[in-house]
Amino acid sequence: MSFFISDAFAEGAAGAGQDPLMGLLPLVLFGVVLYFLLIRPQVKRQKEHGKMVETLSKGDEIASSGGIVGRITGLGDNFITVEVAEGVELKMRRQAVESVLPKGSIKEM
Repeated sequence: MSFFISDAFAEGAAGAGQDPLMGLLPLVLFGVVLYFLLIRPQVKRQKEHGKMVETLSKGDEIASSGGIVGRITGLGDNFITVEVAEGVELKMRRQAVESVLPKGSIKEM
């Protein structure tokens, strides 16, 4: 009955000749890919947003991350005042500004 089961023979030390640093190569490659696909673009986006927030000025038309659209009427260190309708002003954080709209995007309030 031994013709159904093949015999298993031990080989020599197969893993002894392999460089231990080669085992770390996939981890290093994964880290490099992660950096270029996820981390680097996010840092670049954060820098651009920070620059845009620093250059806000009175009269700019903005859209906030919450969807509020208005014209800046006052600036502070951390907060801005935004006019969303005639006589209606909101105070919000500078970091909540998502984008600066082109002049004339908002119809007359």
